[in-house]
Amino acid sequence: MQSPLVGATILLRPFTLADVPAAHAVYSDPAVMRYVGHGPVRAIGGTDSMIRQYMAHQRTHGFGFWAVVDKATGVVIGDAGLARTADGEVEMGYTLAQAWWGRGVASQAAGLWVGAARDQLGIERLRALVEEPNLGSRRVLEKLGFERDGVTIAFDREHLVYRLTL
Repeated sequence: MQSPLVGATILLRPFTLADVPAAHAVYSDPAVMRYVGHGPVRAIGGTDSMIRQYMAHQRTHGFGFWAVVDKATGVVIGDAGLARTADGEVEMGYTLAQAWWGRGVASQAAGLWVGAARDQLGIERLRALVEEPNLGSRRVLEKLGFERDGVTIAFDREHLVYRLTL
């Protein structure tokens, strides 16, 4: 898997442990984490554990959740990536600091992963989960061609299932 993935204003690269403080600033924000996982990460140790899991997934599968870096400043502003699920599917997701919402960064990051999944990894189908009220993420997925395909429970909450055939 080629690293980094480079967009117009961002680059995506594998996380390192040096990214834990910047990632924690994102993951500890209740507004950012409203629709993500189990909500805000309270202790930096939780973020450290997440980053270590992302790094392990990368080593095992050749892809994972990567840091989203603002090209102009070099600052980590979130994550985006792919994860192999327990049922064998590949799921795409992204999380960005509030200051970056509404700027097309999520679409850019998700688009980079769709391209990498198709062109570098040979993945044939992606899944994404999003809660119904999360209109911004729903728009990102629909813009990239994902289509709704049912409902599931994740993190003890109902999520819409979106799928994209590559």
